[in-house]
Amino acid sequence: MQAALNQHVAALRECRACEKMTPPPISGGPVVSRVMLIGQAPGVKEPALQRPFAWTAGKTLFRWFEDSCGINETQFRERIYISAVCRCFPGKAKSGGGDRVPDKLEIATCSSWLQREFEILKPQLILPVGKLAISQFLPKVRKLVDIIGQTHETEFAGINCDVIPLPHPSGASTWHRSEPGKGLTAEALKQVAGHPAFKALL
Repeated sequence: MQAALNQHVAALRECRACEKMTPPPISGGPVVSRVMLIGQAPGVKEPALQRPFAWTAGKTLFRWFEDSCGINETQFRERIYISAVCRCFPGKAKSGGGDRVPDKLEIATCSSWLQREFEILKPQLILPVGKLAISQFLPKVRKLVDIIGQTHETEFAGINCDVIPLPHPSGASTWHRSEPGKGLTAEALKQVAGHPAFKALL
C-alpha cells in the first residue's frame, strides 16, 4: 500500500492537465490512513508553502480538531491523508471576491486522482470540508444545515465509507461562527472524535 501511494503522490505532483489551474499540485504526502480529509482546492498561499490548509483557514481547521478531537496539526498531518477535489490553485475569481470555483471539467479531470486514492487506501471515514467537497459525496443536499452534524453512509469509487461533512473554516464565512452552524460544527467534530476509524489513529 505504501509503495502504491508513494507512486501515486509522485505522479500527482507532476500533473499539468488543466490549463487554467496554477501548478504545482498540492499534496499532503503519502500518508497511509483509513481516514481522509478532503478540501476544495488550494488557496494562493499553498503553492509556496507546499502543503494543504497551510494558511488562515488551516489554522482554524486544525484548532477545531485539537480542541474537539485531541489531535494537533502535526499529528493530524502525520496520521490522516489530506486530499482535495482539485489539487492546483484555481486563481482568483474575476469578481475579485475570493478564489475562482473550479469548473466541471477541471473537477472531472482531477477526480481520477481522488478515485485512485480510494482504491489504494480504502478509507473508512471521509471528512469533506466545504460545499464543493461535500457535494462530491452528498450531491443531492443543498444546505449545510441539513447535513452538518450527521454521519452519512456513502459509496465512492466502489468503496463503502462514512462521511462526516464539515463547513469550510474560511475567515470570510460566518456560518461556523454563528448558530445553528456553530453548534452543528461542534456536533460534527464530536462524531469525528467518536468514530472507530478516527479513534484508531490516536
